[in-house]
Order: sequence, then C-alpha cells, then structure tokens
Amino acid sequence: MKSSFTPLGPKADKDTVRRHNLSLVLRAVRDEGESGEATRAGVAARVGLTRAAVSSLVEQLMDSGFLTESGKTFSGQAGRPGTALKVTRTGPAGLGVEINVDYVSVCVVDLAGTGRVRQTEHLDNRAAPAAEVLARAARIAARTLDSAREQELRPVGATLALPGLVSGGSVRQAPNLGWSEVPAQELFADALAALRPGHDVLPVASENEANLAALAELWFGGLGDVRSFLYLTGEIGVGGALVLNGELLRGAHGFAGEIGHVVVDPDGPACRCGSRGCLEQYAGQSALLRAAGVEGAGDGDGVRELERRARAGDERAVAALAGAGRMLGRVVSGAVNLVDPDAVVLGGIYRGLMPWLSPPADEELTGRVVSGLWSPGSGRLRASSVAGDAARGAAALVVRDVLDDPVAYAGPSGG
Repeated sequence: MKSSFTPLGPKADKDTVRRHNLSLVLRAVRDEGESGEATRAGVAARVGLTRAAVSSLVEQLMDSGFLTESGKTFSGQAGRPGTALKVTRTGPAGLGVEINVDYVSVCVVDLAGTGRVRQTEHLDNRAAPAAEVLARAARIAARTLDSAREQELRPVGATLALPGLVSGGSVRQAPNLGWSEVPAQELFADALAALRPGHDVLPVASENEANLAALAELWFGGLGDVRSFLYLTGEIGVGGALVLNGELLRGAHGFAGEIGHVVVDPDGPACRCGSRGCLEQYAGQSALLRAAGVEGAGDGDGVRELERRARAGDERAVAALAGAGRMLGRVVSGAVNLVDPDAVVLGGIYRGLMPWLSPPADEELTGRVVSGLWSPGSGRLRASSVAGDAARGAAALVVRDVLDDPVAYAGPSGG
C-alpha cells in the first residue's frame, strides 16, 4: 500500500528561530508596557517561552538598544520582584511623510508608537510640478530627521502617505494633485539623499494616505475591540479604506477604498477623475466650502470658518453640511450593506464637523442599510481620534517592520 505521508519541510534554522523569538519578546514588552509594566516572568507567560530563554532574549535586546529596565515591580506573588522592562525611547524609529493637496506633514514615531517629532507646512501642492512637491517634502523630512537626532532617535526607514492610486512606488493617478504615473518614491528618496550627504540612504516605501490613516486609527485610536471598520477621510477629496478583522483590505490591484469616486449622480458636476457626480463633488472640502459660501482654504482657514459659522447657526453653512452628510450616508450605506463593518469612522476635516454631518448621515444609513441593522445613535458612526492620521500611520508602518525583525535594524542606519 502506497503511503500518503508527505515529509515535512526542513526545520527552521537556529538563527530564524532566534529572530522570531526576539520579535515575540520585543512585541510583548511593547504591548504590556501600554497597560502597565512588563517583567521577564510576565513576558515568558505571554509568549510561551521559559523564563531563562526570555531572560537571554531580553539581554540581547537590551545590548542592541531596543529595551531598557528600571526599578522594581511586584507581581503580587511569592518570590523576588521582577525588573520593569520598557522599549527604549531612543534608537530605532519610523519616519512618516504625508503629502496631500494643501499640506505636507512629517512625523517620527518611536518603538512604543509615540509621536516624538512633527512638522507640518500648508502648501498649495496643485500649483507645483510633482518633482517640486516631493523635493519640498524631502526638505521638511530632512529637518524632521535633524530634530529626531537631537532626541537620540534613529529613523531606519520612511513611508510616504500619498493621495490617489498608489502602486509599486508610483502614484498612478491623483486627480486632485493632477499627478499621473509619478515615481513618487524614487523622486522623494533621491531628493532626501541629496539633502543629507554622508548619511546612510534611508529606505523609502509608499502607501495610499487613507489606508495609512485607517491603520493609525486601528493601532492608536479609540476603537476598543472594533477590528472591522470603514474609514473615510475628508480633505480636498474624499479618501477611504476598509479594515476587516484587523487587516487592511487592499483589493486585487491595491486600489480598494476609492469611495470618493463612487458616483452619487451620473449627471452631477464633472470630477477631476474624469467621471461625473462623484461623492467628493458633494462632500469634499472644496465642495463643502463652496456650498457654504466660505472663501479660502489655505492653512485650514476655510474649514475653521465653516465650523465657526455652523456653530453660530448660519443657515447656509448648516445646510451645506447637512447635504454633505446625506451624501456620505447614501454612499456609505452601500458599503455597509456589502461588508457589514462594526463601525464607520470619519476622519480628516470630518472629525471636527461631526455635530452637523452625523445626524443626516445616520438618518440615511438607518433608512438604507438592510433589515434595520443600523439605528441612529448606535455609536457605529463615529469621529476618528486625533491619533488617527496618515503621517503617524506611515511612521508606525516602519516601526512594525522593526518589531517584526529587530536584528535587521540593530545597526546604525538613517538618522
């Protein structure tokens, strides 16, 4: 009788196992540090390794500059108190660079996920060629890296948060910027390297800005146990991202979430994407300000003026926000019917405008989501947290790479 037994593949070598275990321990210390104090015994129990093995791994992580220990902590059990472990506030870090239509924001996040440096400049990026916009972003990033070095932080990589369709390091299309097939990752990396002669070349990755804002909300926001949600960010355009069971849904080509270009009215206003009547023509920043009769948009002045007028009860401002809320609700109801998320999170300019957007959006969702599964005031429609921004998500993506394989980032880099 022929055996159906299939031999197992080769066992993982010792170095692979060691690197995996170092990642387990580093993540455990980081995670426990968010809620209290981590000890070797607590980490051992969490990751399922012996205390002796964890102690050895902790020593390696301390020698490489990833962990520190300070003071004593009592476990409440018999025996000697453990030493409190924390991820270091110096050393490896992540750099996030968000490029949007009217601003560039750059931040550095340390291993604990804490934002340590932030620089934002409000710029009309529609008025300049793509290469010039990316060179501006590189200049802001270079200054941010200098500030990080003053805090003894060593960014080991950068992630660009970019609007539009992002794939393979390029912006395939960003209608509101007027970009098409722009090799953004390469242009930014070259500009940054030219500004920092004598430094190691910083590895650069790129991702859609709404995706990164959604990840920041997942990792740092106030979602609690919510692991499946639809995220919308209001800027000049409207971006979207879908997180299911804690994982970003990218789609077959990496372009999932382009909710701003869902058609609300096929006979509506022309959109920069080439279609007509897209959601952002009714709920994007420019459309909102125009409907409310508010002039200007630089430095966020237009949105602040819109909010001021709404608080004062200005009828045109309130009506503009109500109309945008209804359109958001109509489009989002289709997505809710399709994927059944636990929550819908509104970020960007929508966060501060929620008092006026939420009631009409909630009403539309209640009437359009099947089987009465949505009710006003259920809490499923919520504002994003302050922490949920694309630049922070971009920087945190680098940090997650460090946590996945600390050995790869133990030596000097970036900075």
